[in-house]
Amino acid sequence: MRSASHFILVLGLALTWNAQAAEVQFGRTASPAEIRLWNIDVLPDGTGLPEGRGSVAEGKKLFDDNCMACHGPGGEGGFKDRLVGGTGSLASEHPIKTVGSYWPYATTLYDYIHRAMPYQAPGSLSSSNYYALAAYLLNRNGILPDDATLDRHSLPKVKMPNRDGFVPEPEFRHISNSRQHR
Repeated sequence: MRSASHFILVLGLALTWNAQAAEVQFGRTASPAEIRLWNIDVLPDGTGLPEGRGSVAEGKKLFDDNCMACHGPGGEGGFKDRLVGGTGSLASEHPIKTVGSYWPYATTLYDYIHRAMPYQAPGSLSSSNYYALAAYLLNRNGILPDDATLDRHSLPKVKMPNRDGFVPEPEFRHISNSRQHR
């Protein structure tokens, strides 16, 4: 008798708690405009790149003002990651993984610096500033000429030296083509 009444009591408490939990609602559904503000990912094929335009020359000034303190002059090394050099070192005993030697897609460079840099204020620069920084770093790695300018159309066309060092492109296309929310 005691276990039956205990079971009924526990069942009653569980049902009461469940009914109360169903009534409690936290937050609200994000609006499409709010989702667009956070949906800033850029895919290797350029899907997600914003409008804007930046040159190597503009990128040098931006780098000197915002990046050199951590990454050193010209991105050749500071107390944070080295961004320049390392070409041909990946198969050696001491690989140097930089933007130019390791990264497979130039669009990944844009995506990363847009999300995470400058360190003290990520995302605080304009889209054009991020294109300029990407142009400068690609130039410093010998991938773009001194007079290059990048935008949403030209950036995905940049062929990175290590593009074939990762997942084969046909597999990636399957993934990127499945995105329907853009």
